Amino acid sequence: MIRPVRFLSNPHTAESNRFQTKTDTSAEEQQAAALAEFDALAAALSAAGIAVYQYEDTLEPHTPDSIFPNNWVSFHADGTVVLYPMEAPNRRTERRPDIIESLEAEKGFVVHEVLDLSEQEQKGKFLEGTGSIVLDRAHRIAYACLSTRTHFDALGDFAQRLGYDVVAFDAVDRNGVPIYHTNVVMNVGEKLAVICADAIAGSKQRAAVLERLEKTGHEVILLSFAQLESFAGNMLELRTQKGGRLVAMSRQALDSLTESQRKKILANGTILSVPIDHIEKHSGGSVRCMLAEIHLPRKGNG
Repeated sequence: MIRPVRFLSNPHTAESNRFQTKTDTSAEEQQAAALAEFDALAAALSAAGIAVYQYEDTLEPHTPDSIFPNNWVSFHADGTVVLYPMEAPNRRTERRPDIIESLEAEKGFVVHEVLDLSEQEQKGKFLEGTGSIVLDRAHRIAYACLSTRTHFDALGDFAQRLGYDVVAFDAVDRNGVPIYHTNVVMNVGEKLAVICADAIAGSKQRAAVLERLEKTGHEVILLSFAQLESFAGNMLELRTQKGGRLVAMSRQALDSLTESQRKKILANGTILSVPIDHIEKHSGGSVRCMLAEIHLPRKGNG
């Protein structure tokens, strides 16, 4: 997790992110609110038994969206670290080699290879990490809704190099506007998947995505557009240090779920929910976006 120092609603991302709300709130107020919400989420995760590694953002260069590290990096069980091409120029400086070095040198993780896909930016092709792609790591499937931030060429490059099958589709909101990131549409856990299938454009694409989820043995929870807009798709399944499943989401997301949906999630694992209303409003991202989950092997574990 990246602790913000100059969080701000980013004008460079507003055009493609309809979840991001225009605001008259001052920069100082936005930072203060985001910092309080960040600290509350990090503390709640730690208290629930999740190992949290926090890194302070830098004052310069100004990276208003640094609170969302999952867009620039992903960590994989074979020791691969992937760096991603970002659409907004002021997001590209979020990439922090020093953090990768710290995880290896100070935190005991093993990094075998850093795969840098950011060269795709020179071609105008983007793939914003596990925002653009929702990974079923167990079955090596990458789900992706195509958008200005998720290009098929960059997606194919990722899939070929890491050995993933691609399930690509188009997704739009209730007004027919393309959705910027896949991880607001869906999340895939070990046994449970949540998805706003209504957002997938076209019955054939919709059926193909749902069929793939069912074939991999996932119980599927269908979300409404109202729940999508409340960031219910932007949840993440984690493992505690004792091995238990925990599903992290925002309070807004939890409040949008029906009692039946909550029971299905609770049957899968503990729910952790923290209010991050200011972060969601000003940046158009939620809890899953704030977490770059680490699957790297540990030193001494082979």
